[in-house]
Amino acid sequence: MFEVVKRLLVGRPLRSSRLGETLLPKRIALAVFCSDPISSVAYATEQIVLVLAAGGLAALQATPWVGLVVVLLLVTVVASYRQTCYAYPSGGGAYVVSRENLGENASLAAAAALLVDYVMTVTVSVTSGVVAVTSAFPALSRHAVALAIVLVVVLTLMNLRGTRESGRAFAVPTYAFVGLTLLLFVWAGVRALTDGLPQAATASVPVPPSTGLAGLAMVLLLVRAFSSGCTALTGVEAISNGVPAFRKPKARNAATTLTLMGLIAVVLFGGITVLAVALNARALPDGDPSVISQIAGAVFGGSSPLFYLFQAATAAILVLAANTAFNGFPVLASILARDWYLPRQLHNRGDRLVFSNGVVLLAAASIALIIGFDANLDRLIQLYIVGVFTSFTLSQLGMVRHWQRILRASDLVGRAGMRRAQSVNALGAVFTAVVLVVVFATKVTHGAWIAVLAMITLFAAMRAVNRYYARVTAEVTPGQEDALGTRPSHVHAIVLVSRLHKPALRALELARTICPDTLTAVTLDVDEADTRKLRADWEKLSIPVRLTVLEAPYRDLGRPLISYVKRLRADNPGTVVMVFLPEYVVTRWWQQLLHNQSALRLKTRLLFTPGVVVVDVPYHLGVGEQGWLGRRPPRPTDAAMPQTTAVPTAGVGALRTAFQELNEDS
Repeated sequence: MFEVVKRLLVGRPLRSSRLGETLLPKRIALAVFCSDPISSVAYATEQIVLVLAAGGLAALQATPWVGLVVVLLLVTVVASYRQTCYAYPSGGGAYVVSRENLGENASLAAAAALLVDYVMTVTVSVTSGVVAVTSAFPALSRHAVALAIVLVVVLTLMNLRGTRESGRAFAVPTYAFVGLTLLLFVWAGVRALTDGLPQAATASVPVPPSTGLAGLAMVLLLVRAFSSGCTALTGVEAISNGVPAFRKPKARNAATTLTLMGLIAVVLFGGITVLAVALNARALPDGDPSVISQIAGAVFGGSSPLFYLFQAATAAILVLAANTAFNGFPVLASILARDWYLPRQLHNRGDRLVFSNGVVLLAAASIALIIGFDANLDRLIQLYIVGVFTSFTLSQLGMVRHWQRILRASDLVGRAGMRRAQSVNALGAVFTAVVLVVVFATKVTHGAWIAVLAMITLFAAMRAVNRYYARVTAEVTPGQEDALGTRPSHVHAIVLVSRLHKPALRALELARTICPDTLTAVTLDVDEADTRKLRADWEKLSIPVRLTVLEAPYRDLGRPLISYVKRLRADNPGTVVMVFLPEYVVTRWWQQLLHNQSALRLKTRLLFTPGVVVVDVPYHLGVGEQGWLGRRPPRPTDAAMPQTTAVPTAGVGALRTAFQELNEDS
């Protein structure tokens, strides 16, 4: 049943040879990797206006200039990550750049920052989309958490189907938002040239003409507004992390897509900022109505179909911004797992050729945050941005060192271009470092400390995982003394028997077949009547294996058995004890409820006992053919082949005959 539901939701498994078919062309990659930075323009201008409003009208007049600086930083970061795509086409972005140029600690700091930022991207994006829905339908407000979880689950299922499939599904809302925003600019231009632009709905909201800010206070306000506007840069690094997902030539296609994304983001952010200033749109603390919705209402008309279509596209792109993280997080986690910093399961591709473990882990972390913060956008937004600008800064510092190493090893040819590239990276590093300091100083007391603590914890965890894997590798690496030919001095086989039935006989037969040095059948005396019956059946069948009865006065099966095994090991430390466990294998889930799970409990205890090898001997209930390990019924083409004789199964006499035949054969 589970397999049917899984295939219905996720799709059929794909062969490894079809990995090339899942690689992304630029038109789909733009929707997959760029939904986050493109959607950020929907609220970046609002963040600038909201901060500057504290300084009055005089400060608000600086909005275009702050926006211009954000655009310059965006261009610088895009240019820097273009170089990263070419220099490190294997993916990994800031983590790989830092590892190669700044060392292990810097690379893990960048990786921890990116992983935390990806989780925050999903959480904030989905929550902001829910806020847009509940603003239109207030009755749904009390179900905000449930709506957010449903959206995360839908995004998860779409990404489990494959990167290409999710990209196709999400391309329409992404391109719809871009197209409608460009239409908004054209419409506004036409109205400006004809009957003039109307004012925004909040243009009449009173703003103090001046708060007396001057000098250092005004500079600090402008810097804070700049750092808030830098939300327009979130998600820029995703393409550099996911270069391997592009079609060949991977690096060039990734760099081209990154350039297109930067161009779209600059045009949309610049246009929204210009219209916000021209319409005198004010940002309200509760975000309702948002600046972008005020602009659309003023330009299209608050009751026009285009306005509602634009609002729907805005809500969709805000939710789909999470898709950038769903493509960046699993790839980065896979690279970290390959380098032994995260569990190796995260490096494995699922049956749809995506890193499904990373997708599920990201969804689980995001849902936990949504529940923990009650889907409250005001509280969640405070945790945002710190991680992304940490990775920005480390990445660009790493690229500065990268160019320095190349310059030392190169001749005069091309050095001027390398110097220019290094200058771009150095300028970007300074800009992003300033933003990081400001964001940390202004948001740490409002909840950003949680994100910082998460990064520190993740950093320490990755170091611990790496040390653990290093210890395990050193422990299991064979030396000269471990070469083939070294054998245990003695093999003692134990077959656990509760009553004499077909599964027990199969286990005894298998144990005799491997010819151990000694073989013992062991039963635990939990019920005196059952033990007497077992002894009687044992003698009746003349089984040539000694039956040992272990006392279990407290009905604890594990302790007497473990004590017995340890005594065997103590008498001869070189002994390997092989414990054969007859075990039912059922075909229906409900049958598990009708059978004792003693074998599972004993197996768990035995596996943690040194010097013990546990052998499961399955008996398939409900299967007519009970040859060794469930032999298939003979096919027509096998008619001429000799068939193995099955063990007779009818009655005690037949069992005795089977065992006697086995004794004669051996």
